[in-house]
Amino acid sequence: MVDAYTYLYGRYLVIQQENYDINVEKVGYNKIKYNPLGTAQFVNPNLDVAYLEAWIAVDKDHAVILNVPKIEGRYYTAELLDGWGEVIVNINNRNFPKTPYGKFALVLKGTNPTIPADAVKIELPSEKAKMLARVELKGTPDIAQKLQKQFTFTVPDGIKIAPPLTIPEFTPKAPIGGEIFDKVEEVAASYPDVMPKAKEYQDKAIAIEKYRKTDDKAKAHVDEVVKTQAIPGFLAGAKGFGTQKGGWSVSYAAGNFGDDILARDIINYGGLWANRKEEAVYFIGLIDSKNQPLSGDKVYEIRFPKDALPGTAVDAFWSTTLYSVPDYRVVDNKLKRYNLNNVSGLKKNPDGSLSIWLASSLPKGAIESNWLPTPAGKGFSLNFRTYVPKKIVQDGQWFPAPIEEKK
Repeated sequence: MVDAYTYLYGRYLVIQQENYDINVEKVGYNKIKYNPLGTAQFVNPNLDVAYLEAWIAVDKDHAVILNVPKIEGRYYTAELLDGWGEVIVNINNRNFPKTPYGKFALVLKGTNPTIPADAVKIELPSEKAKMLARVELKGTPDIAQKLQKQFTFTVPDGIKIAPPLTIPEFTPKAPIGGEIFDKVEEVAASYPDVMPKAKEYQDKAIAIEKYRKTDDKAKAHVDEVVKTQAIPGFLAGAKGFGTQKGGWSVSYAAGNFGDDILARDIINYGGLWANRKEEAVYFIGLIDSKNQPLSGDKVYEIRFPKDALPGTAVDAFWSTTLYSVPDYRVVDNKLKRYNLNNVSGLKKNPDGSLSIWLASSLPKGAIESNWLPTPAGKGFSLNFRTYVPKKIVQDGQWFPAPIEEKK
């Protein structure tokens, strides 16, 4: 029962986001939302890039054309994801070296609508997909913003688009309960799942749905197991999962999860639309090097030795961003400083090492440029991003320096 809940929750998190985007934000389908620089309405935003996002909808008779501008000398990718948060493809100069820009025809798998002769055909597993594209700011945000606006869609008339599934409301603090089993078959049929064991988990969930509907006693039993085992188990897992070292947790399964239902839930919960490890590896910090929860009332130092500076681990860029918990939004502060990265003008220590300081006020002896303000009296989390990480990162041989409390 716990596994069935965990399996379904990953899909529910995506459905929740689709409902928010379509019904609350009113962004519509096949319309690009060019996020203002430094902001993003979804959880865990990356503040080092110009974001653009869209819900793409196609049908058997119509393709949508994504027009990608020519971008040189800075990181970019147009990431396409499915309804379970799995990456379909990244459109960039690494995956499409012969056609890194131009027209990309997004078509429903197994169909053959008319598309331009000069378009690269990309098949989508279902009628809908999420696009999240990023253009590195790299110290010249005005140029990045111009490039951001040059990503466009060419959309034909007549595409049939189903509305988002209607699901109960839930929050990060209060995940959905036993009602997750109210319409398992409809949810499972709403989007194909590439997970190898998908059918096995779906069959389990359908059996639980049938049992739950037999009588009030069965319903109460399922709801109690969800409340006392499934939800606490998930929340405990979210506090530290995958490979852990020095306060950091990392899952190399992000973007394509295999059969790891918990990893998919955790990524969708705390960083929906995460990318594949070839594009980015995300290190999550919720505890310090001594396994204590991060607190805005304490002072921490992340000190990179001179022979293991973060820039040596990436082919694109790195950053570390601070978020509130449990909602994973940026934390406001007087400096309006929410992250530090490779173009932040960080100053090295006399011995060549590099320190990042975390505290609610500037710590004694710390360099102001290297200080990331924390929320006094509250917990927080960190996301250390490595973009186009080198093999040592992808293989687990490199970790950010430990998050150490300073007395």
